[in-house]
Amino acid sequence: MRRRWTWPIGWLMVLLLAGASLAPIARAQDETPEAEQASPTTGGTGETITSISRDEYYRQLREAFEFEEPVNTGGQLILADISDIDSLNGLLSDDIPTAYIAGLMFESLVGVSPIDGSIVPGLADRYEVAPDGITWTFYLNEDAKWHDGEDFTAEDVAFSFDFALADNTVYAYTSTVDSAVKSYEVIDENTIQIVAEDVLVTFLYDAPGTVAIVPEHIWGEVPFDQWPNDPGNTGEDPSRVIGTGPFTFREWVEGDHVTLNGWDEYWDQEAIPNIDELIFRVLPDENTAVQALVAGEIDVLEGIPPAQVEDLEGAEGVDVRVYDTLRFNWYSPNLERAIFQDKSVRQAMLYALDRKLIAEEIYLGFAEQANGTQPVLSPAYAPDEINTVYDFDPDRARQLLEDAGWTDSDGDGTVDKDLNGDGNITVDEQLRFNFIYTEGVAIYEQMVPYMQQAWEEVGIDMLPQAVPFPTLQARLDSGDFDVALLGFSWSADATQGIMFRCDSFAPNGFNSMRYCNEEYDRLDDQQLRTFDPEARRDLLIELSNIANDDAPNGILVFRQEITGTSTRVHNFFPTGFSFLATIPFVWVEA
Repeated sequence: MRRRWTWPIGWLMVLLLAGASLAPIARAQDETPEAEQASPTTGGTGETITSISRDEYYRQLREAFEFEEPVNTGGQLILADISDIDSLNGLLSDDIPTAYIAGLMFESLVGVSPIDGSIVPGLADRYEVAPDGITWTFYLNEDAKWHDGEDFTAEDVAFSFDFALADNTVYAYTSTVDSAVKSYEVIDENTIQIVAEDVLVTFLYDAPGTVAIVPEHIWGEVPFDQWPNDPGNTGEDPSRVIGTGPFTFREWVEGDHVTLNGWDEYWDQEAIPNIDELIFRVLPDENTAVQALVAGEIDVLEGIPPAQVEDLEGAEGVDVRVYDTLRFNWYSPNLERAIFQDKSVRQAMLYALDRKLIAEEIYLGFAEQANGTQPVLSPAYAPDEINTVYDFDPDRARQLLEDAGWTDSDGDGTVDKDLNGDGNITVDEQLRFNFIYTEGVAIYEQMVPYMQQAWEEVGIDMLPQAVPFPTLQARLDSGDFDVALLGFSWSADATQGIMFRCDSFAPNGFNSMRYCNEEYDRLDDQQLRTFDPEARRDLLIELSNIANDDAPNGILVFRQEITGTSTRVHNFFPTGFSFLATIPFVWVEA
């Protein structure tokens, strides 16, 4: 399944955290009593702190996952998806397959732990935050270098932030970074200082954890708005696909495969890949992908259709892993369309769907009805505290439409309303819309006909159209759509402004609905500055209720992930916080 919009590994997934147990891991620089220490959870009062060490992170990783000592080194690992990547530049990624592949080549200042999503070292060995809580200093690893042998420096970091915040940028996360960063300055070759806009709970994730670092010596002369068509992004010139990560680029054959090489000169000696080659294969549909896994033609497949789990669990040479995630499936109405500007219509659309049935019969129990906006792994997951629960109630859906003036005036089965007040009902004044979704996704092939039927029963006419994912994405960004069916992954810190804030309209954010609520934005600003875990959780739940009550989109289910792996693959541990973080430790049987 093609899942759009998630944060990439290491620059993150996608994975902001909140709450005491999920706060960025830090230790005092001295023996100052804990109550006096400054930290991301105390609002910036007290002594300077530093981050967790790289050695400590690896100790935690080995303890959590019990890595085997490799019996074999070298060999090939094959991943698969039904959709291709769309970029080879870490700063141009805004979908999961691209994020996965780019995330193996490009890194950020900090990464996230697959254990719990907490902040861990990246290209910066450590960071310090001053007692003011807004001045962050990042000390870069002095051994880090680019794949072409050039030294990695703080100038590359500043250049990457220049791109992220430029007026003519094509970066998808500009609104997130811009809301977090006030200024940045190169201190010396291996040190950069970033001043935050305020004392922010999520600063590490919103800026140093979001911006992938790219080489200035490769991209410095290319106008920012021309990056998508540059040979270094399309792969036409492999010498321009240069990162610092554990894998280097070999080739991209569009629609077929991407090949990366394990980099035996990777600067982080603890994470030099055991495998020689990683191939990302593009397969035509999910059934073909599952068959390839069973046949041993691929090694790892994320997004196993629920209907195939039982068969796969009995297949020789295949392991099936099921785990909770931050992911959900949803539909996005375009609120610039007149028919969706009435909240009653949007609420009626939700009441008309039996989302519990979708979770139990289509997802076969590997999902749950989404009550509110916060997914299962979120620290603000609180289904019992949601004001409006859209349980299946078609009678209520019909009543909401009728009360809002939507009736079937011509008896054709579709409700309509004289929106223009001219006494005439036009096609645009009927509750009829095009509904686009990604082709080749088995679960969508089941879900869409059900949704069409359920809406038809309350007088809503949905016209489905399966399209290639790149087409769907382009139409979302341009606003050329009525309703789209999508997948998404939230960040682990529960911040959701990237989808619901007024300043997050696509393509410089993921608010494809074009939803705007000033009260939501005000409270979102407040939660970003609230360091008490319980108080922040209360604000996040209030924000969830605002978005849920307004129903600017329809969150259908919070879902588990189902990943199939070949039994020849060892030390691969996907989690709901990170899918490929353990890839450097993987070894494969000869």
